[in-house]
Amino acid sequence: MTGIRRFVALAVFVALFAAGALAEDVKGILVDVACSAKIIKEGQAAAKAHTRECALMEQCVKSGYGVYTAEGKYIVFDATGNEMAVAALKASKKTDNLMVKVSGKLTGELIEVKKLKIL
Repeated sequence: MTGIRRFVALAVFVALFAAGALAEDVKGILVDVACSAKIIKEGQAAAKAHTRECALMEQCVKSGYGVYTAEGKYIVFDATGNEMAVAALKASKKTDNLMVKVSGKLTGELIEVKKLKIL
């Protein structure tokens, strides 16, 4: 019995470690999907100028969110990330340059958000 318990405990530890290893941190500027095409076209200056007020407009909230990285890549959030983004925007006092750190599972151009923090 003890050997089986050790094996199960080891298997659980390995599974948890592997799941944590898949999580990635992404830093960049929080931008709603509705404004992302303009941001991607115009670059970092436009991303930094994008306002909290705009990001909280009804059509922007409905469009969802993502993060625009320093490398010029736009990564879209899953539904959970969109909810976290709205909550973080409402709680923030920042008016623009909405730098964020997002942690989650990155698959191509989509991140399954586990944590989101406006910096």
